[in-house]
Amino acid sequence: MADNASVLSVSIVTPDGRVYDNQGTFLAVTTKLGQLGIMPNHVPVISSLEVDVVRVKHDDEEDKIAVNGGFLEFSNNTATIVADSAERQDDIDVARAENARQRAEATIKKAQAAHDADNLARAQVALRRAVNRINVAKH
Repeated sequence: MADNASVLSVSIVTPDGRVYDNQGTFLAVTTKLGQLGIMPNHVPVISSLEVDVVRVKHDDEEDKIAVNGGFLEFSNNTATIVADSAERQDDIDVARAENARQRAEATIKKAQAAHDADNLARAQVALRRAVNRINVAKH
């Protein structure tokens, strides 16, 4: 890597512990207001995150992490993401994620038929999380 002024320190933590800790030259996240790209020396930012992929570019490579909500704090070339849950691309069990997707879709159908708004909302979040994990694992 180049000197410290041209790199970012990126860490992703969840209630279960640290999921990711590395340096990079570019960080891409999806916030509640849209996509955000961060390069070294970016102005400080605090933002809520959507269920989506976090991309960290370094050494001509790109790490992808499936992040399920949370928030990002960036200052002094250090990005900290505190997420509800997160999985690195290589750690995602695609079969388990596919099963979660199928369960969520079945729950959505049942909730729609029963006009159960609470279960419908929970199932829609579960579906977004499962689809996010599948997309990150396969790309």
